[in-house]
Amino acid sequence: MHYRTLFSTLALALGLSVAPAHAERVYSVGTDATFAPFESLNNNKEVVGFDADLIKAIAQKSGLKIKLVNTPWEGLFAGLNTGDRDIVIAAVTITPERKASMDFSEPYFEAKQLIIVRDGSKVAKLADLKGKKVGVQTGTTGDTVAQKAFGKTSPDIRRYENIVLALTELRAGGIEAVVADNGVVNNYLTNNKNTQLKTIDDTSFAKEYYGIAVKKGNKAVLDQLNKGLAATKADGTYQKIYQQYFGR
Repeated sequence: MHYRTLFSTLALALGLSVAPAHAERVYSVGTDATFAPFESLNNNKEVVGFDADLIKAIAQKSGLKIKLVNTPWEGLFAGLNTGDRDIVIAAVTITPERKASMDFSEPYFEAKQLIIVRDGSKVAKLADLKGKKVGVQTGTTGDTVAQKAFGKTSPDIRRYENIVLALTELRAGGIEAVVADNGVVNNYLTNNKNTQLKTIDDTSFAKEYYGIAVKKGNKAVLDQLNKGLAATKADGTYQKIYQQYFGR
């Protein structure tokens, strides 16, 4: 009898568990799968999209083993602090406020806010929306933009769980405009014909950059993410994924 078999037999006889000496760490990656084309659920309830493909490529190149976990936006960042999530990738804009409570990878995507209104609207810029009902997704940079323009407690800012709900309300006439990231808005308009909606590019909106978030001080994982991200850009993987979702 081999020694390993003998040990296993004795362990079972003594009621002991036989487990591998070392189990590879699986990192929990939180994402809010309501933000196509960055993250959404397919028919099999699997997280798919630009962010999903990118983090898988980054993990493969950096040696990280990951598991994507669909998480409501409101709980994403709290999950980092409690340890329920090790990594967050969810089209998260890097801002000074967020950097105070979490660490970010190097930027991986450039974005900008857009104003969406119904066809025929005379709105031409954000200032034109003063006194009008404006929809945003709770806790996003669109929410921040609206708060800065109209006040944090403005009753005219209507918050929604996701952008699709806000755009649906806009189409129904319940609000006058939506402020949201260009990537998700353009994807919605491409995949939903005859919406009778149009976009407005306010030149006062600054460029934004998405980053992958980790718990404050988690330098080890952050370094691996940056290493993997750099590798995807160096060998063309990033560009292939980008072209798949954004076509340029």
